[in-house]
Amino acid sequence: MQQTLNTTLLIIGGGPGGYVAAIRAGQLGISTILVEGQALGGTCLNIGCIPSKALIHVAEQFQQTRHHSQGSALGINVSAPTLDIGKSVEWKDGIVDRLTTGVAALLKKHKVQVIHGWAKVVDGKTVDIEGADTRIQCEHLLLATGSKSVNLPILPLGGPIISSTEALAPKALPKRLIVVGGGYIGLELGIAYRKLGAEVSVVEAQERILPAYDAELTQPVLESVKQLGIKLYLKHSVEGFDAATHSLQVRDPNGDSLQLETDQVLVAVGRKPNTQGWNLKALNLDMNGSALRIDQRCQTSMRNVWAIGDLAGEPMLAHRAMAQGEMVAELIAGQHREFNPTAIAAVCFTDPELVVVGKTPDEAKAAGLDCIVSSFPFAANGRAMTLESKSGFVRVVARRDNHLIVGWQAVGVGVSELSTAFGQSLEMGARLEDIAGTIHAHPTLGEAVQEAALRALGHALHL
Repeated sequence: MQQTLNTTLLIIGGGPGGYVAAIRAGQLGISTILVEGQALGGTCLNIGCIPSKALIHVAEQFQQTRHHSQGSALGINVSAPTLDIGKSVEWKDGIVDRLTTGVAALLKKHKVQVIHGWAKVVDGKTVDIEGADTRIQCEHLLLATGSKSVNLPILPLGGPIISSTEALAPKALPKRLIVVGGGYIGLELGIAYRKLGAEVSVVEAQERILPAYDAELTQPVLESVKQLGIKLYLKHSVEGFDAATHSLQVRDPNGDSLQLETDQVLVAVGRKPNTQGWNLKALNLDMNGSALRIDQRCQTSMRNVWAIGDLAGEPMLAHRAMAQGEMVAELIAGQHREFNPTAIAAVCFTDPELVVVGKTPDEAKAAGLDCIVSSFPFAANGRAMTLESKSGFVRVVARRDNHLIVGWQAVGVGVSELSTAFGQSLEMGARLEDIAGTIHAHPTLGEAVQEAALRALGHALHL
């Protein structure tokens, strides 16, 4: 016999957006049920952000050790290292397990009821759980189903054709890997696999890698990719895979066909909102392309039905989903909130790393703003030198009339950690003088942030 549960808030999806919403709702005393068909933590914790950074770290350590085995400038010499990829994956899985267990403990602590099963929406107040013979009635329905990898019909997954999910849990390393897609997912994994010893090629339909970022910012990454020996096939389109010859068929810019032999093909051409498999059509909500249309309070076109994270389209970032989830819980608790961030940092964990917060020079120009654009190179930064990483720069974009900062960008070693300072300066309405006049610790990469602001004001000290 079917059991019926009643709750104030029902959340479909236990990824970063869903579980943060649930924790905050629990803190606020809202009766909450969270439904998740797979592991808590969603794509981000299980098959995305966290495991990819773990694999990137393994690759970096392995490459550094190999570098030292060939005699390094630092005077460190070791014998040639070997890699036990099974053990690496085990270590990565241990981190994922600790984090997902931690999420489960937090949900329990805040009295959130977690139901493991697949949700099927009946209407805006009713959801059935497949296989659990359970119906849930709710006052508020929060949709947080995330996104999934875009598949290419001409490259169906299976055998040598893999997605990022399989790439993050290799049983063995391929001798040759072709990455289809030169965006951040493809390049992060392509660089990692190259450092682990695979021969890597990247096929990208656009004329350059990381086409979502501007050319000046991606130039140091391009140089690094070439230095690593990754082959680039830019402006090439994929036509299919020949299993008999183990070769990817691509067409070059002249229209000629090429056969690229490989052991594996990683398809990394982007992600799309996960709108299938849970009966979304029952709600008949307004769409914004392939994503759900939401307002500044994350409300859909149906009263008391909310949507957050990747399901609501770009930017598809875990930290955006978390902020939205926290806000929705507070709105349901009767607080006055709206989702109106000045900027959301986008970070790309290639080598070197990339950070974009706020407007780029091109975006500022397109918005009709007259801006000062100034950058400071890490080649002139003492800390970068001690890290053997002199490529890259910090760039600031500020209004010429009042020096209000509207954007920061950086490319270089470890610049992902500068994203916090960039975000804070934009949220707090900082001007060039505020950053230039703040004493930055020496020696740190952060000094390049102050120097970029000083240079914009016409008096950089170390350039």
